[in-house]
Amino acid sequence: MRAHLARVDAVIVQAVIAGALSFSHLHDVAAAAGQDGWKAWAYPVSVDLLLVAAWRRMRQSQRAGQAARGPRLWFLVALAASLGANVATAGLLDLDDVPAWLRVTVAGWPAVAFFGGTLLAHTRHTAEDPAASRATDAATAPDGGSCDVEGPDRKVPYSADPEPAPEPSAAPATAPAPAPAPAVALPPALVDRVRALAEEHRLATGRPADPDAIRTRLGLPPSMTASVAAHL
Repeated sequence: MRAHLARVDAVIVQAVIAGALSFSHLHDVAAAAGQDGWKAWAYPVSVDLLLVAAWRRMRQSQRAGQAARGPRLWFLVALAASLGANVATAGLLDLDDVPAWLRVTVAGWPAVAFFGGTLLAHTRHTAEDPAASRATDAATAPDGGSCDVEGPDRKVPYSADPEPAPEPSAAPATAPAPAPAPAVALPPALVDRVRALAEEHRLATGRPADPDAIRTRLGLPPSMTASVAAHL
């Protein structure tokens, strides 16, 4: 326990030192580019906030199994701004006579940061899965109709109507239970997503995944629980 606390303390100290140095370098570059007073102190705050927001959104997209190209782009933009300020203060740039392009870059940073932060804040956490959307539309087709679920290279026809329950005999002792609705065929892309979520749940908890919970995470209707369970 003490060894773990020592490692955590060392990481925190290192993070504080690195953050303070980077903060100071960004302030110095902003001040040298003509942003004096409180404006020079606002620049490092803006860069660091964009860096943290992009990293957090990128991790959320990766955990949801989605592409994180947008958050990764803004993370690299903020990282380039921070790293560039650190390198500029290493003696490679005369802070007493900064070039015009640096003044333009520093002056235009607030608009860039605001645009990136707005995109990160208003981007949905989860995107709709096209395969799940097609399966949901097929499951809610009108009575008496039939639908085709398109996979990557084939179509799987199925009927939207459940099989009728057998008629009771003239004098049954007990009423027969209604026949369960047949499992709806899932497209291969959705089957892969079901199995990936089940494996993620098993690795995280050590227990098999509940088909109803997997169905809920995919946004499928309750009638698709049997179809999900057939692939677990």
